[in-house]
Amino acid sequence: MSPVASSFDFFKDIQEELQIVEAELTRTIDTDLEVLQESSTHLIRAGGKRLRPAFALLSGSFYASMLSTVIPMAVALELVHMATLVHDDVIDNSTTRRGRETVKARWGNRISVYAGNYIFARSLDIIAGYRRTDVVNILADASMKICEGEIIQLASCYDTDQGLKDYLRRIERKTALLMSMSCHMGALISNAPPEQVKALSRFGYYLGMAFQITDDILDYVADEEVLGKPIGSDIRQGIITLPALYALHYGADREKLVAWLSSPEACQERALQIIDMVIESGGIDYAYTIACSYVDKARAKLVQLPDASAKRTLGEIADFIADRNF
Repeated sequence: MSPVASSFDFFKDIQEELQIVEAELTRTIDTDLEVLQESSTHLIRAGGKRLRPAFALLSGSFYASMLSTVIPMAVALELVHMATLVHDDVIDNSTTRRGRETVKARWGNRISVYAGNYIFARSLDIIAGYRRTDVVNILADASMKICEGEIIQLASCYDTDQGLKDYLRRIERKTALLMSMSCHMGALISNAPPEQVKALSRFGYYLGMAFQITDDILDYVADEEVLGKPIGSDIRQGIITLPALYALHYGADREKLVAWLSSPEACQERALQIIDMVIESGGIDYAYTIACSYVDKARAKLVQLPDASAKRTLGEIADFIADRNF
């Protein structure tokens, strides 16, 4: 199992299934081209939280006596996520992820793009095995919206005029949709009643929103060794997240912050000063309050689900996302 995922006590009820998922992630990336094999499995070996496969397995466990049907879906969803990370690192020119060098840093942009494409194609091959048009349509729709979210983020770099709605729309597509889909798919292929498929889908959506907001907070305040990548990465790329949005509207140094955050040179040279200004403005506290409100909305959806150990586990994951430091 992933070294990170295995440390989560709330995964104990699906530990066996997650171990199978971990083995399948590596087995699925099967090609005779050595450079493609190495680059495609590089991120798998780095580990990860494996939240998306866990969401699929836990959502399915409410209704399926055996999770063997859900395991391929869990693998496919993690592959989709990993493909987006490989491509993100190319776009963001990132050199470190999960405490080790990125695919981009080791093999360069061209190999990284093809590795990301290959990983995504393998996920599609797995999904096709279900022979369900509804499942394929959900994945296709989510994949298109994820791409839209990334384009929106690129277009909004250094844009100090963007507002809260712009930010929330962006993170919805960037992160929340895939978490929502993970819960949705696990329940759907386990023949859950429609109203409970919807409840789990909304749970994943709200938790995905909270997850991305906390991720954006950690870019300001995390311990770099624990986070596995340098802090201030968003600022240096001109990505204006919720803490900075608050500071732009309510901070004491609004005019200076507007000038710096709209300048690629200043974002590189003054990143640490910008971090201090955002923290002093109360932007971190504000963003944390918003994240907690989404966690509360997620917990409210659990009320609609049957009493089961998976319900308790999903609640524990919500607690982890609210308080995580990596």
